[in-house]
Amino acid sequence: MSDSWATFGPDLHLDLDGTGVRAAVERALRDAVRTGRLLPGTRLPSSRSLARDLGVARNTVADAYGLLVAEGWLTARQGSGTRVADRPAPGISAVPTPAAAARAFAYDLRPGTPDLSTFPRAAWISAAKRALTAAPNDAFGYGDPRGRIELRRALAEYLARARGVRATPERIMICSGYVQGLALLTTVLRDSGALAVEALGLDVHRDVVAAHGMRTVPLAVDAQGACTGELAGLGAGAVLLTPAHQFPTGVPLHPERRAAAVAWARQTGGVIIEDDYDGEFRYDRQQVGALQDLDPDHVVYTGTASKSLAPALRLAWLVLPPALIKPVAAAKALADMHTATLDQLTLAELIRSGAYDRHVRRSRARYRSRRDRLVAALAERAPRVRVTGIAAGLHALLALPPGAGTEQAVIDRAARRGLALAGLDRYRYAGTAPPSLIVGYGTPPDHAFAGALDALCAVL
Repeated sequence: MSDSWATFGPDLHLDLDGTGVRAAVERALRDAVRTGRLLPGTRLPSSRSLARDLGVARNTVADAYGLLVAEGWLTARQGSGTRVADRPAPGISAVPTPAAAARAFAYDLRPGTPDLSTFPRAAWISAAKRALTAAPNDAFGYGDPRGRIELRRALAEYLARARGVRATPERIMICSGYVQGLALLTTVLRDSGALAVEALGLDVHRDVVAAHGMRTVPLAVDAQGACTGELAGLGAGAVLLTPAHQFPTGVPLHPERRAAAVAWARQTGGVIIEDDYDGEFRYDRQQVGALQDLDPDHVVYTGTASKSLAPALRLAWLVLPPALIKPVAAAKALADMHTATLDQLTLAELIRSGAYDRHVRRSRARYRSRRDRLVAALAERAPRVRVTGIAAGLHALLALPPGAGTEQAVIDRAARRGLALAGLDRYRYAGTAPPSLIVGYGTPPDHAFAGALDALCAVL
């Protein structure tokens, strides 16, 4: 099956008119077959599944399938579903772009993205209508660099009950995505010394820090999370941690190491940046509360809507110690004045109405089910693969057994089967670790998950 509508092409713009929607689906499917992004024999999702992903009527997709079958682009047989018809290979290939290369995979199990087909479109539209109706006139002008007070109030209440964060609206800063938040903090903290970062972590975060003039030093990571007892010897003025669910190993920071990080910050005046990127998704035990609760004057709590809702929103938040509020607000004003107001008002209404909580609960149940299916499939079909880091989040760490080959060899083998995978080596800043895969089980839409599991087990 196809991964989602994005497989079919970047130029799928769905008009409000029914004919325009059908034509757009037809054109995108036809282009995907013509350029070879959908190979002969590829089974397409059912009209019901694709319609749900696109947010259109099922008849619209069924009509598009029917026309393309009549034209010879697709075939449809009872019991076999709709598939790409056998056709001669295209004579001229377009020069691939990075986005086109990503769409070449039938299945994507790389980490970092939630199931985009589950974005609560109806709830978001309803919240947007209510928020716009109630918005004061000044909401449409230039505003406070820290963000709209409606969203900061909603977040202060939500973070307190959901993540144990000690926050007031005055301490909260709304950013245009987590990357901007990290860039603002780096700008303010770069004269304090180096930034200690976990030796296994997102490479893009290190790149952002370096691009804004701050040096990074690696902090070792083991089975108990970051080795915070080593902070004193690194000469760092700040540290970036993922304490609730270390990325990518998936372990929570041990309580003694949480205490050691806070003690270091108090003794040195250092700052802890807490990246709580997926703290809402914990499955097997009570939620691990935010590190910020131990010392709000030395810990910057950072959160984002990119995993709970969608990266496209570009909404994130910082809960700042008092000493950092003014300098970070000044940096934000210079960066882009303030984050887009209308999306802030909509998210505030989504939280206030309870729709955000309901969406998170549904997502948590869905991702837990996927995690369980992943673990069961591997136990049955690839029992030598050890799975860890699965108590929370949207990804699992799969340690490759002896004889499986290098990480890159496995990734290449998967790519030949149309499966996108990521290896641990990409996220290694320093030190060594056994060859492993980072499997993002949250990424595929529901209709593609079974196929993605089959492809993964076949590769392993």
